[in-house]
Amino acid sequence: MNKIIIGTRGSVLALWQANYIKEKLEAHYKDIKVELKIIKTKGDKILDVPLAKIGGKGLFTKELEEMLLQEEIDIAVHSLKDVPVEFVEGLGLAAITKREDIRDSFLSYKYKSLEELPKGAKVGTTSLRRVMQINALREDLDCLSLRGNVQTRLKRLKDGEFDAIILAQAGVNRLNLAKEVNHITPLDFMIPAMGQAALGIECKLESEVVKKLEFLNDTKALFETSCEREFVKTLEGGCQVPIGVNANYEEGKIQLRAILGLPNGKKILKNNLEGKVVKLQDAKALGEELAEVFIAQGAKEILQEAQQWDFNI
Repeated sequence: MNKIIIGTRGSVLALWQANYIKEKLEAHYKDIKVELKIIKTKGDKILDVPLAKIGGKGLFTKELEEMLLQEEIDIAVHSLKDVPVEFVEGLGLAAITKREDIRDSFLSYKYKSLEELPKGAKVGTTSLRRVMQINALREDLDCLSLRGNVQTRLKRLKDGEFDAIILAQAGVNRLNLAKEVNHITPLDFMIPAMGQAALGIECKLESEVVKKLEFLNDTKALFETSCEREFVKTLEGGCQVPIGVNANYEEGKIQLRAILGLPNGKKILKNNLEGKVVKLQDAKALGEELAEVFIAQGAKEILQEAQQWDFNI
């Protein structure tokens, strides 16, 4: 194999991610040429409808997966939080990279924090998970849909359409947004999305490229994100329902915390679990165990109600 073609979305952040993997591959394999191929996904094309309403699995991955199956690209680089827990037959994750900062972050040109926002302030986000947690803390704020790439979102914030926006701190760090925005405050209270801050490298599982990607795997990230993804998989929750879950693997143990509920923050389940983890299956079992606790508390019924929610985001 003397060439690897990486499929990627065309946003600045997606290109940063793809180029990051490109540089890692080129540094590791001096004799392999690496190219990028930019592909528009459904999530990139439909920008006038809230993500939760166009729904479905793989809003940001389907077209890339089709290219993998047709062997027009060798690998696809994704933000792992956008990758559905079920894969098209023949495809899967060959590597999960070391995580950046897992937190969500508050960005504003005028206000220093979420607490400082005045009553009725407009907060932009694409995520029902974030809306749920913001509403639980401050129901007086007006959470509104904010679609588009990071640059588009920042422009709308700067133009005064929003008083604040919420982004993943990982993206803030990767794009060095601290140079552009006056106030950036990580939201420690907010439980992030499954897989947040890690990159997932998808490919055909029978491809020779699989072994070449093994060096990109980070054991800590692999254990943590596999635990989180198993939690969501057991709940049968997709990327666009209000579920937050985060696993932290340290010294042979995982601390797992999760939250789910309705977007208005009125009905919420929150719980945590700790378990010893020696191998990958232990991490997955812990995620499944916590999900079963949530299910016993009525989680599936709440998620069904949340999916019917007519919320303008």
